[in-house]
Amino acid sequence: MAQPVALVTGSSRGIGLEVARQLAARDHLVIVTSREMRNAERVARELGGLAHVLDTSSETSIDAIGTFIEKEVGRLDVLVNNAAILLDEGKAISAVTSREFEETLRANVIGPFLVTKRLAPLLRKSAHARVVNVSSGAGQLSSMSSYAPAYSISKAALNAITIQFASDLRKARVNCVDPGWVRTDMGGPAAPRSVEEGADSIVWLATLPDNGPTGGFFHDRKQIPW
Repeated sequence: MAQPVALVTGSSRGIGLEVARQLAARDHLVIVTSREMRNAERVARELGGLAHVLDTSSETSIDAIGTFIEKEVGRLDVLVNNAAILLDEGKAISAVTSREFEETLRANVIGPFLVTKRLAPLLRKSAHARVVNVSSGAGQLSSMSSYAPAYSISKAALNAITIQFASDLRKARVNCVDPGWVRTDMGGPAAPRSVEEGADSIVWLATLPDNGPTGGFFHDRKQIPW
């Protein structure tokens, strides 16, 4: 079999970096992405992968990486939509500005939608396509609190996008995952989980067997309510 190719968005630091490392250790050719090319190149050198700029809030940037993969790589087997922003932590929804709400939805919802849509033709050609959307417990409707309203809403929407793509990409395994509260720049130093713990279920979903689940929401390798 040819070496599987994986694209991890936002993979120059945090959970995305750890996911890239673990996939590379499982003999995947990882396409490392960052808004800054030098950051992507640094990690790609470490992992023996490829580097490319990607701003998931820009459709032009998304199209450019799609063209790069088509022309320079020729295949894609794994897509991990990890890149996200958190702008409204600690705010009530009535205090969230229109800019914060729109930017959050652009990065956390529209970005993964456009990335998956752009790369869907490549994923359809893969015999073992996997798509993992990195969501959050904050987006779990069954237990949603007032924490970071725009962020929480964006993750609930990402979960819905997961269901839709699982139906559309019928031969792929498409799932979303809550990695938990992880010690990253976003999660902060008080978070109880390491990046290794946060990445575990993401990598598990990215390497599911062909008869694995699809269209589900997972935490610690177990399906959880929406």
